[in-house]
Amino acid sequence: MKIGVLCSRIRPEEKLLFQEIRKRGHELVQIDTRKCVFDLEKKNYFDVDIILERSISHTHAIYITKILENRNIPIVNSYEVIKNCGDKVITSLLLDKHNVPTTKCRVAFTAKAALTAMDDMGYPVVLKPGVGSWGRLISKVESRNAAETILEHKEVLGTYHHSIFYIQEYIDKPGRDIRAFVVGGKTICAIYRESKHWITNTARGGSASNCPITPEIDDICKKAAECVGGGIVAIDLFESDKGYVVNEINHTMEFRNSIKTTGVNIPEIMIKYLEKMVNQKNEKN
Repeated sequence: MKIGVLCSRIRPEEKLLFQEIRKRGHELVQIDTRKCVFDLEKKNYFDVDIILERSISHTHAIYITKILENRNIPIVNSYEVIKNCGDKVITSLLLDKHNVPTTKCRVAFTAKAALTAMDDMGYPVVLKPGVGSWGRLISKVESRNAAETILEHKEVLGTYHHSIFYIQEYIDKPGRDIRAFVVGGKTICAIYRESKHWITNTARGGSASNCPITPEIDDICKKAAECVGGGIVAIDLFESDKGYVVNEINHTMEFRNSIKTTGVNIPEIMIKYLEKMVNQKNEKN
């Protein structure tokens, strides 16, 4: 089997995936998104059975997957999943539509409207860009004075990421959150991410420990994954006074800190899922 991997910067996760592809006897076709040029009239681009999307650029990922899907090249995750997970507004809409517990949020398009929304929700609130990862450009807004200052900065910065105001209720979590991994509709493992800082991402210094998969965690994670289109995703959960709520869903997740922590070979399960998809496609044909 020929497995293509769309990537740009090669992180430890990609190296582990490359090793697993070769270990399982497949041919690796590494596709650097920074060097790709697509002729939109061309019928085919890559001689592969399936492609795994691992680009760190959301923009690159969403365009390239759409181009490849238009040429009937199977790709994980799909354009639909990347679109649904990569934009927090769309994710929130889908979670609400499918009755998956999630945080309360507001969306505004001017600083004045955002300030009104924050006042209405009550402080503290969390202000995020609609598209982003690794906990970047996220602010915990403690008061109206702080809100006015942050919103003024965003207006001056003026880029697309600062022109859509995604405002989330602040969950007073117990110094941790949960990241669970769902592959092909199965919750394979989960970790606690703990930090003294209110942002618990391991990319920002949070520490990882194993989180047992309870029936409640399994249920909410599978529902969340299904509502964005399935595939290979990571679900970020908060423990609230009303139970588990979904914070975000990640379509190109990092997992380097979760393999030893959980004892689960995450890259092996990911490649097995690709094998299953190719086999199912061949059986249909």
